[in-house]
Amino acid sequence: MPTLLKVHGSANQFFILDQTTLKQPLTDAELAALAQQLTDPQEGLLGGADGLLVVNKPTRPGSQAQMRVINADGSEATMCGNGLRTVARYVAERDGLEHFAVDTLDASLQVRRQPDLATGVPAFAVEISPVRFNREALPYEKLGHDRLLGTPVPEIWPQLTFSAIAVPNPHLISFVDRPALQDDVLGVIGKRLNGTNPYFTDGVNVNFAHILGQNQLFVRTYERGVGFTNACGTGMSATSLAFVLLHPDQASFDQPIDVFNPGGKVRTIIHYEDQHYWIELIGNATFTERITVDEASLHQANVKPAQVQIESTGEQAAYQNFVNQLPHFDLVD
Repeated sequence: MPTLLKVHGSANQFFILDQTTLKQPLTDAELAALAQQLTDPQEGLLGGADGLLVVNKPTRPGSQAQMRVINADGSEATMCGNGLRTVARYVAERDGLEHFAVDTLDASLQVRRQPDLATGVPAFAVEISPVRFNREALPYEKLGHDRLLGTPVPEIWPQLTFSAIAVPNPHLISFVDRPALQDDVLGVIGKRLNGTNPYFTDGVNVNFAHILGQNQLFVRTYERGVGFTNACGTGMSATSLAFVLLHPDQASFDQPIDVFNPGGKVRTIIHYEDQHYWIELIGNATFTERITVDEASLHQANVKPAQVQIESTGEQAAYQNFVNQLPHFDLVD
């Protein structure tokens, strides 16, 4: 019988489905329905999740697998950095590899095993690219600028500046003080720009960042197709790039940046090579449960607790011990 994995990167939670183990792969409509059913916090499995990560056969030469990202609302994301770390671990253990490429919708990305963050906390580094700044890559309209990089945008919010970076998921970033991080402005902006609006008609991930010190950030994200999330890998990556570009006295290229989030911490490294930017995202890849399920239930989007066998891995306790040792900043109520 097929097995689902419940996993997380920085408490950004997902289910992994390896379609290469199925007799018949799910259709796109079936994947969307399954993602909505599994991730629902009330009616889903194990308290729901932020999305479904689908492992397929590779689509490009030289890659080991393909990852598709189905959001909780059934839409598909171009990429997911936290999710890619967990898929990288899954494929590494499945195929006995340490360093390889995984196909996403836009690119083949390098992944590699890292030393454990702590006892029982496996870690992987994943490539975040390509990086684009142009308006069409997001896309956005009617904001009076072809590029946003530390730019006042009164149409979005007064007295804040914004940067727009696609990695390739679209991200809107603002560096804010502690009160702005704690109030409801992020939620208001996130909901507005991910509903019917004249600016980001396809929606956008919105990140508020607070600078903690030299090469240190705290990032909170309102994720397109999800809402508030404990962490967003591509969001932390895009925000780290904006940090280096806009605050060169406090952040550097090719140096580790510690990025704290409501779910824990990752490390990013910003690279500029051959006139191209790319980001290395390093963090945990935790498996919390293995779920044995009948294949017909997957096709029917009817995965209920009474119909599956659930085995806990015990890894969550190790991850929680790691998080408990991190500095606590009291930046999110």
